[in-house]
Amino acid sequence: MIVGLFPNEEIKSSFDVAKKIATYLTKHDIKVVAEDEKAKVLNIPSLSSVNEKKIKFLISLGGDGTILRLAHKYSDLDAAILGINLGNLGFMADIPSTDIFESLGDLISKKYKVENRIIIEATSSKGEISFAANDVTFHRAHNHSLIDISISVDNKYLNTFSADGIIIATPNGSTAYSLSAGGPILYPTLDAFLITPICPHAITNRPIIIPADTEIEIKYLSKFKSPIEVHSDGLVHFEMRTNETFKIKKSKKEFKLVKLERHNYFSTLRSKLNWSGKIGLES
Repeated sequence: MIVGLFPNEEIKSSFDVAKKIATYLTKHDIKVVAEDEKAKVLNIPSLSSVNEKKIKFLISLGGDGTILRLAHKYSDLDAAILGINLGNLGFMADIPSTDIFESLGDLISKKYKVENRIIIEATSSKGEISFAANDVTFHRAHNHSLIDISISVDNKYLNTFSADGIIIATPNGSTAYSLSAGGPILYPTLDAFLITPICPHAITNRPIIIPADTEIEIKYLSKFKSPIEVHSDGLVHFEMRTNETFKIKKSKKEFKLVKLERHNYFSTLRSKLNWSGKIGLES
């Protein structure tokens, strides 16, 4: 088995943790590789020295942002991502630093499942294409007033939103920017899109969930001189001007996350969102 190890260079401790993980996995006859420069620091083989198609797991050491970067950069691989949380919130990176080696033991013992999560494909009227595992956001940027955005679903007009912007999120991204904008939490393996207005003028403009087999068209209507900004997972950026459009659909690509039996989504929600729900006493 070949495993890729991806420490976050912005988190100093991630390299110390990565060295310990590499030693642990190597003792279990697992080949561990890393990107070329990081491999030198970790004293392990480089990613370029192996057939990337044979890599089974990508171990992310950081937060959800680290996982998103891996999902973008290595989307062509059939490898599943295991997230170890050395960052802040971490919905996808749900393995705490105190539980690393027990979790790796579960991985080796095959006490896990792999979840497929949908990816958004966004195409502009200018031919620009981007992908998003969490969300595509359309934001007023430097414009000082609310912007008007028209949305159609499968060529059927939905609404024109006057707002600071619009978020089109996957279920995986429902706990990211969309949640901060008042959107609901979707179970991450659902096959759906979430449309969430950002600070809409009308309080009746609420988030809406639609099937992921639909195509969403976003059209920018306002006539301001400055363009609005379009962001895919906060990693890819475009500008959008009056009467330009973006079409949103489910990509043929997916990204895979490892979910260990010792963790479950609902306990992650309680922990990350500081819910104080109480378990009823047994009778």
